[in-house]
Amino acid sequence: MNTSRSRGRPLKSLSGTALAVLLTTGTLTAVAPEARGESVRTEASVTLSSTAVAGVTETVVRVKAPLPASFGARPAACDWLSYLRYRSSDGPTESADADRILVAQPGILEGAGAFDSVARNTVARAAEQGLHIEFWALDRRSNCMEDHTGIDSGDQHTAVDYYYRGKQVAGRRFAGFVGNDKLGWMAKLGVEQTVRDQYTLLTAELPDQGVRERKVLCGGHSLGGVITGYFAVADFDGDPATTADAGHRQCAGYFALDTTVSTSLADLSGSIPDDTNLPDIGLGHGVVQAGLDSGLLPRSLSAPVLLNAETMTLLAIAGLGAIQDPGGEADLPSYLPANLNIEATNRFLFAKDAAAFLTGSPAVKDFRLTNETVLGALLDDNSVPLAFLQTSVGFFDGGPIVDKSFPVANGGEEQPGLFGTAYKAIPDRPHGPLYTWRNYDRVGDADDPGYRSADGTPFTGAGKEVTDIQELARSLAEQPLDFTEQYFPTKLVTDLQLATSPQVKRLIVHPEGLTANPTLTVLAGDGLLAGRVPADLDPVVADGYQHLDVLTAAPTQNDGRPEPVSTSLTEFARNPR
Repeated sequence: MNTSRSRGRPLKSLSGTALAVLLTTGTLTAVAPEARGESVRTEASVTLSSTAVAGVTETVVRVKAPLPASFGARPAACDWLSYLRYRSSDGPTESADADRILVAQPGILEGAGAFDSVARNTVARAAEQGLHIEFWALDRRSNCMEDHTGIDSGDQHTAVDYYYRGKQVAGRRFAGFVGNDKLGWMAKLGVEQTVRDQYTLLTAELPDQGVRERKVLCGGHSLGGVITGYFAVADFDGDPATTADAGHRQCAGYFALDTTVSTSLADLSGSIPDDTNLPDIGLGHGVVQAGLDSGLLPRSLSAPVLLNAETMTLLAIAGLGAIQDPGGEADLPSYLPANLNIEATNRFLFAKDAAAFLTGSPAVKDFRLTNETVLGALLDDNSVPLAFLQTSVGFFDGGPIVDKSFPVANGGEEQPGLFGTAYKAIPDRPHGPLYTWRNYDRVGDADDPGYRSADGTPFTGAGKEVTDIQELARSLAEQPLDFTEQYFPTKLVTDLQLATSPQVKRLIVHPEGLTANPTLTVLAGDGLLAGRVPADLDPVVADGYQHLDVLTAAPTQNDGRPEPVSTSLTEFARNPR
């Protein structure tokens, strides 16, 4: 997930296509010894109720890494760094003994759980070839604010009661979604601390710099590619003349998943709605920082529809229902409490046209949907009208389907980077048949009705569907670290937007770091960067994939071939070049 805006225009403008390229030098200040995160570590097994790729062991690792005192008061959990560790079950137990370690930074509004499928697929694919690798899916520090109690109950109704009705679970009562006044410590959580956290984690887990330089592949998805770029050019000991601590000396290579490894957001433009609460980039770095420190500017990125902590929690709750009773008739739309935020989100996602959005009729609760269908409607590329949230998990089934013309009509050219290129569809019979979900691997089967748009265009086809809806549900609802990032630090984006400021320029100490190591670039064929990445990067293109599919795709595709992202990562791990 990602965002970008053009220089000299408000961040809320959707017309921006590029940002300043960061071409300057500076240094990262040395971190206090107490923030090195070397003293305390926990690792716990992750058990899943749903089927996962065999031969892969998953654990959740937490390393204590206190923030400097200058960050101010914060929850104790925010002095820890966390990641999901995936390794071959019959491989070495010590990370340093693995053949290769892939370390992945998530995109904007994205957590470690989003990497679940690609991590498993890559580790398993490598093991088939006799290569024992590890995949570390990083959680940014801001994910420490999330409360998993309701989701961890494993029951959809219990989760709704916990988060929205004030009921206790396991003796605990939800404290509420965190407001800006409680996020003061996040005012300083920008690029500098984010790359510092990655360095702290790597040095704690792999103390030998030579091992890191030989075995670690650094990369990320979406905005994670830009963070990887900043990591590559960083200096971590305050002395540019000593290079063992340089970011590029911690990696044997880089990988970019529907992104590029760079210090520019230009490739990722046009992917966030214009109603997010980002401040105007006409302000200088010092003014923005003062606004964040005082709370006059929001410290966490959000929007009133879909992109906020309350509504992102619904994705995990929908995943719970899809796991509990995939084909059962859903009552989630009716069971949720009525409030403006949830109602606006439901209308935005499930309105057939502008009239339905404005009147709220028919509403999502007027349709009979299975639990899987609810989840599909929330994240499938033929349903959700925001490109950076789209996956290709199948299609509606069980009754008449029509074009969804809100917020844009099918077949138009308006902002494809924001809305995506897939035709949008919606059930057409309220109080009618039970609408089911046709999973990705059943699209194109003999019994597929082959739904078409009013202009005769097929809504989808077998070559456009790549993600298993049950795997997606598992990633959303069963991971100890979230798929989403409910409290994304505004400063992380404003730092990048204000890249020409001295405060950000100084972070680029070793510009040669961007090209110091080989890079693998994997693009979603229908994703945000389709057709916009220079050919000299020699990208691998995953045909039919959307932006999130590079993380969520099933290990075997509809054409019977292995999943191309994990296949490419495995080959790169074997022989970076």
